[in-house]
Amino acid sequence: MVQGPVDFQKLGKDNYDLAVTSFGAFSKGAQAIAIEVADYTKSSFEQGTATLEKLMGAKTLEQAVEIQQSYLKSSYEALVAESTKLGELYSSLAKDAYKPYEAAFAKVQG
Repeated sequence: MVQGPVDFQKLGKDNYDLAVTSFGAFSKGAQAIAIEVADYTKSSFEQGTATLEKLMGAKTLEQAVEIQQSYLKSSYEALVAESTKLGELYSSLAKDAYKPYEAAFAKVQG
């Protein structure tokens, strides 16, 4: 309970510190996600370009179908892996951003 101006000032400073710490964790997590998405986009573009080059060099329809099937399979596997990785990054971001508030909530409840 706040009993005076000093307590009120300390409470304000503590809350500010919590917010800054939480924002720092959120910012770090968001940056990691952005880097991961950029890397995935780059590799996906490179894979698509390489596949197009292979398709241009295909001599038969069977070869072209085989190249396309291989591309679709590897693209799907990469998408599933990337989705899993991004899910973990978002989960980590939420946990890290909430962590500074855990102790404050425990004080209020306890």
